[in-house]
Amino acid sequence: MAKIVVIDDEESIRTLLARILAHANHQVRTAANGKAGFRLLKDESADLVITDILMPEMDGLEVLMELRQLYPDLRFIAISGGGDHRVLTHLITAKRLGAVRTLSKPFEIDDLLHAVDETLSAPAIPPMHSKPVRRYA
Repeated sequence: MAKIVVIDDEESIRTLLARILAHANHQVRTAANGKAGFRLLKDESADLVITDILMPEMDGLEVLMELRQLYPDLRFIAISGGGDHRVLTHLITAKRLGAVRTLSKPFEIDDLLHAVDETLSAPAIPPMHSKPVRRYA
């Protein structure tokens, strides 16, 4: 059983993901935006964050960047809607920022559960550096 935080501004998506993950024996907490997700993680740690990309107040890319700095061992799955080129670009960016897996909505339940299992068993991703690393020849 893993502790999972689901961050999505669509209540129906949050509720559905929480039910699916709870049925798979995970402990799930939800947040309607990135700021609320931060508050949840401040109060209690998690093993995995599943975050939507396009949200008001604080988007999923900001969530990913800031949480990776604060909690380097925390794992992420980024999700976003549709096959729109902009959405695909955001998912690629999320992967580069440290999301272990990305899923484009709509996705199948089995795809979600497989992504969760894969992400939880993935090796830790090295923390991002806030300043570029200077290499000398």
